[in-house]
Amino acid sequence: MDPIEAHAARLPATGEGWIPRSHPREVLASALLEGPAGVVVHPLDNVKDHIRKLLAGDPDKWFGMSGLGGFTDRQVLELTGAAAGFVPDHEASTGPVEVDPTLVLDRCEAIGVRLGQACARGERVILATGHPVGMILLYMETARLLASRGAKLLRPADGLEWREGDRHHHWQVRYLNDVGILTDKASARHTHAPEPMERMLEEARPDLVFADHGFAGAAIEAGVETVSIADVNDPALIVAKALGRTEHVVVMDDNVQPDAYWPCFQAIASGVVGLSG
Repeated sequence: MDPIEAHAARLPATGEGWIPRSHPREVLASALLEGPAGVVVHPLDNVKDHIRKLLAGDPDKWFGMSGLGGFTDRQVLELTGAAAGFVPDHEASTGPVEVDPTLVLDRCEAIGVRLGQACARGERVILATGHPVGMILLYMETARLLASRGAKLLRPADGLEWREGDRHHHWQVRYLNDVGILTDKASARHTHAPEPMERMLEEARPDLVFADHGFAGAAIEAGVETVSIADVNDPALIVAKALGRTEHVVVMDDNVQPDAYWPCFQAIASGVVGLSG
């Protein structure tokens, strides 16, 4: 079976939560906590370790961006806490890290407002994710909404293959309902790499990108306006925002069950419909 068909077959069906409609904010926030996209499962020691790797220059943590150094561990943890809605304990080495669901919804709605502008203007938009399991429904349903309201969704480098070093397989860019993902020609792959987006941008220059991981980082590095999703243990996009290189970053757990993100979709949809409706 084709890897995209196989991946799509494993995804849960979308229910009523994915139909855009008005919901009380407290209902959406409660659903995020139950999901639990509003509760991050990464412990504090994992978050701090990834911050240290970022500041040590680990390319896997930079998502294809440059100039993210110049901060201390403490400063990046403070930025992450402010973006996620928790107060960092700089003395602790373990413990839970939580995200404020109201901040998730506020920032999803802000992304929706920008996407609504893209619809109203008929802008060229690329959607892509390095998390082809967890967040794929969120991107797919957002893509469907944008296409129905006037945005022009691009699919550059669709089917493009390349080989990296001495790997035994090829990489390939594919699209699942207008959402770009990375495959190894056998299955969809989780990735932090910027190269898929770099290759996509060689073929097309969009007005806006909605993405995460290296798909978002490469677009930001190329100077393309980008709205993105970041997790607390991958703070590169949070640092990029602090540097003024991008405006809209939603911080939440980026790999829970796909159907747990329906409240995020509703918040995005409210922003989109509010401007383009």
